[in-house]
Amino acid sequence: MSQPAPSAPSPGPVRWLNNQPYILLTLTSLFWAGNIVLARHVAGHVPPLTLSCLRWYGTFLILLPFAWPHLKRDWPVLRAHLPLLLLLSVLGFAYNNAVSFWAMQYTEALNALLIQSAGPLFVAVWTLALFGVRLTGAQLAGIAISLVGVLTIILRGDWSALAGIRFNRGDLMFGSSLVAFGLYSALMLRRPVTHPLSLISFTTCCGATMLVPFSIWEFSTGVTLKLDAISMATLAYVIIFPSTLAYTFFNRGIALIGPNRAAPFFHLVPMFGSAMAILLLGEQLRLYHLAGYALVLAGVVIASRRASAKA
Repeated sequence: MSQPAPSAPSPGPVRWLNNQPYILLTLTSLFWAGNIVLARHVAGHVPPLTLSCLRWYGTFLILLPFAWPHLKRDWPVLRAHLPLLLLLSVLGFAYNNAVSFWAMQYTEALNALLIQSAGPLFVAVWTLALFGVRLTGAQLAGIAISLVGVLTIILRGDWSALAGIRFNRGDLMFGSSLVAFGLYSALMLRRPVTHPLSLISFTTCCGATMLVPFSIWEFSTGVTLKLDAISMATLAYVIIFPSTLAYTFFNRGIALIGPNRAAPFFHLVPMFGSAMAILLLGEQLRLYHLAGYALVLAGVVIASRRASAKA
């Protein structure tokens, strides 16, 4: 009597998660929301340039044991694409993160979240300008709907509050970091074909190294990292969640569905940020929260799942 053929083994949880772009991008937004809230909370206590430098060296060291075999194999490809990889390192790691943390010394979390809501538009502009990739009607509609939801949350349902918002140099700095990250997202379309761990470990190391001179300058001005509980907890959070995990998830999400379909997930950042305020800071849940959440989620679903053209 013949034995039945063995069934194919089910994929492990890590392999399964690696092929779920919507979950990966949602977790990315959750971790980045915590990063904005934390950056504002520790502004003035943790030096932003030193924090950014240590953040990426820490991420690189966490990834290195897993990435090393892939780095050795992919080194010829990485070396052949060195100019592009250095540009990705500047945009996605050195400039974007250092300036966004620095900006929080001068602006409010409300303004930062408001500026953050323009993230998908910057990605769309860069992909169109560089590669001629246009937003589909569904992507444009989804971004617009989720943007209305974001503004509903940030403005607490009072759209007249837009007239009272004042921008300062911190807002300009935060906006420039978002422009840089939009370009990083678009250029990921031209990333070399390597293992994902090779790409992120190489670029995080390069980004951290680029920040060393600026960290030295910051130290020379008397702004030093205090080895206290707040600084250590901040460093641990930013290395693990919005850095190692979020960037790994974000890069994989772009690889699976493209930058234009991934960009609307930026709008989940203020949604998660307001939810954190409700859960952690005791802010009361209001009707405008629910309305904003519904609009954001509807827009993200429309933009990311119903796009018919190439992202």
